[in-house]
Amino acid sequence: MKRADWNVLICGLGCAVLVACGAPGVPIPPTLELARPVGDLHAARKGDNVYLVWTVPARTTDRQTVRHPGPTRICRSFKIELRDCEKPVAEIPTSRFPSPRIETGKGTTAPKVQADYTDILPRELQRENPTADLTYAVSMLNDSGRSAGLSNLVKVPSAPTLPPPEHFTARVESDGVLLSWDCPQAADLEANPAIDHRLRVYRREISPTELYPTKQGKQNDTRVGEVNFASCAQNQPSQFLDQSFEWEKRYDYHATVVTVVSQAGAPEAQVEGDDTPSIQVFVHDIFPPTAPTGLQAVFSGVGQAPFVDLVWSPDSEVDLAGYDVYRHEEGAPPVKLNTDPVKTPAYRDANVQSGKKYFYAVSAVDEHGNESARSEEAGEQIP
Repeated sequence: MKRADWNVLICGLGCAVLVACGAPGVPIPPTLELARPVGDLHAARKGDNVYLVWTVPARTTDRQTVRHPGPTRICRSFKIELRDCEKPVAEIPTSRFPSPRIETGKGTTAPKVQADYTDILPRELQRENPTADLTYAVSMLNDSGRSAGLSNLVKVPSAPTLPPPEHFTARVESDGVLLSWDCPQAADLEANPAIDHRLRVYRREISPTELYPTKQGKQNDTRVGEVNFASCAQNQPSQFLDQSFEWEKRYDYHATVVTVVSQAGAPEAQVEGDDTPSIQVFVHDIFPPTAPTGLQAVFSGVGQAPFVDLVWSPDSEVDLAGYDVYRHEEGAPPVKLNTDPVKTPAYRDANVQSGKKYFYAVSAVDEHGNESARSEEAGEQIP
């Protein structure tokens, strides 16, 4: 082979090798596996407990799937400008909740994973600065203990709460359900002009098929009223009358002491304490209306068939169904004249005879069949 041909062959083989191997690409740095910071942290406080809930991030800061998550730090501070979590109040291990996985199917993802944590506030921490706010955040770490930053910040009042009152009871009366409780000791009340305490009463209707109240049922609680909790320590009544119910229904009642923080230039903050034990009440109406008053009997019959007109003062009962009218003669027992309740406070008795004297009385009847005492009698002589 000639030398020129040999050079051409070597050059051709070199080009072929270059084409086969391709040009070298830009090197890809290894991912740090830093989960995106949580953006939907929520907090709610009840008594000494602060309930935190958030969505576990499924992606890293470089848009990769989180494959090796580390623990989660719970951060708490009196400072609103919380920027780090050097001293977390808790560190939740990865095994506490499952890691979200992105499905391999095109366009589909796994359901979001919700995480939660309950922080129990020490009583001394609550008294340390009772009119301040506590700021919370969570920090998601990788398996090397590094984080992409804190979550969104949330705040709850740090004010101390009071225990629920003892001997919370309910009694059905004619004008409502009367709730009562023991007064707090004066030493239990915070001596702070910015802090007040109220007793908040809740009620929930119990369905006829529900034998025992469920925890989930409290989501349907209705706030029926509030009273000043500290006032009964100054010899004020420790009672509340619920008049917004419906008769012949079963209800579940409970109450809680609310700590209210009021400071100039700041919105009012409220923290509910723990609940009293629940009380079940069946509000059965066994209470009759008040007896009618002002009954008058007037005879008419000139030029026409005789009759006696009766009128009386109307009854103001909200569940009034009507009236019953009674008549008797001297020495005879009263007899009811109407079949159905009389709807208006007036009645005409056309079944009268000349020469007789009749005595009349009326009673009020409510929608549940309870009948009042009879009114004072009114007599009328038929000429």
